[in-house]
Amino acid sequence: MRLQYLCHIIYLMELISLARQIYMLYSWRTYISLGSVEWTPPDGIKCANVRVCLEPARRTSMNEISIVGLDLAKNVFQIHGAGPDGSVALRKKLNRGRLLEFFAKLPICVVAMEACASAHYWGREIGKLGHEIRLINPSYVKPFVKRQKNDAADAEAIAEAASRPTMRFVSVKSAEKQASSMAFKVRDLLVRQRTQTVNALRGHLMEYGLIVPQGLKNVSLLHEQIATHPDLPEVAKMLCKGLLEQVMFLSQQIVVLEKELRIRARQDDLASRLMTIPGVGAICATAIEALAPSAETFSKGRDFAAWIGLTPKQNSSGGKDRLGKVSKMGQRDLRRLLVLGATAVVRWARRYGAPGGAWLARMLSKKPPKLVAVALANNLARIAWALMSSGGVYQAPASGAA
Repeated sequence: MRLQYLCHIIYLMELISLARQIYMLYSWRTYISLGSVEWTPPDGIKCANVRVCLEPARRTSMNEISIVGLDLAKNVFQIHGAGPDGSVALRKKLNRGRLLEFFAKLPICVVAMEACASAHYWGREIGKLGHEIRLINPSYVKPFVKRQKNDAADAEAIAEAASRPTMRFVSVKSAEKQASSMAFKVRDLLVRQRTQTVNALRGHLMEYGLIVPQGLKNVSLLHEQIATHPDLPEVAKMLCKGLLEQVMFLSQQIVVLEKELRIRARQDDLASRLMTIPGVGAICATAIEALAPSAETFSKGRDFAAWIGLTPKQNSSGGKDRLGKVSKMGQRDLRRLLVLGATAVVRWARRYGAPGGAWLARMLSKKPPKLVAVALANNLARIAWALMSSGGVYQAPASGAA
């Protein structure tokens, strides 16, 4: 009995040693696979014999990489390469100067990135090398991150998300289209800076009992009031004059930029056709042309309106549709411009009257004006997609609806 007990102890010790060897092999990240483990049960006083057969696992080579997940950064980029079966083929960090050199030597494959800062630039540069570029919304990548977040996990999640057959991708913008988008965004920045400066000026003057009426047109009348105000110290007068000069300078820059946008809108075929839609001016048409993807991205106008965020949010379940407010999940700049244009159309219709029997007249008779403006913005988005996809100009319905 004592000898059998000793044999059992030796058998357990050999199993523990085997487990330790397997753990060490995997902790060293050696690419091996456990072929077979065989043993003979104790027979009488004989001890168990443990035999392990280790077979080297086949590693995916560089030539077999089908998709690369690229985590973008300013200086150090993380790369994750995977084979057709999803097996890991490459994990690597590269400096900015070596990135294009690496992809130039890599066989043609799919390169996926998050649609974030500098993504369109790298998409154009890597695309010139022959690779297929896939840009993904960062919110679609987040569910694929496993446990802790780091650069390597992000790159792996990007590759995993891009390999999904139902994933939605962002088209790479050309340098010219990005320049048009930049012109619109710079104008928007100047408008915000002017509004901030005006609000600061009104707040400072309120501390001295000088109330400035709302509206940009009233700010230009402040020069004389500031100069003649009895309770305003000289230092405050100097500072307020500086803010006024800044407001005037920003207004001049905005006028120059808007003039340039109108010239571009008249010269561009798509923007000029979009301007025939009621409520769509030069700035809105230029923004649609610069910020919206190609019409082929959407199968119908409702999809384009949903991308902008002008469709109701759903909370449906059990076969019952529950629709709420607009989702506001899309391109907020286009949504804001379309709602502003629709608000102008609704204001004009309420003042001068919409044609009898028209959709706008029926909506205004039973719905609040703001709700009608959002609904009209949805219609404007669908009309814009129709002009983008099929060409032509806007033609009002026979009923005369706006």
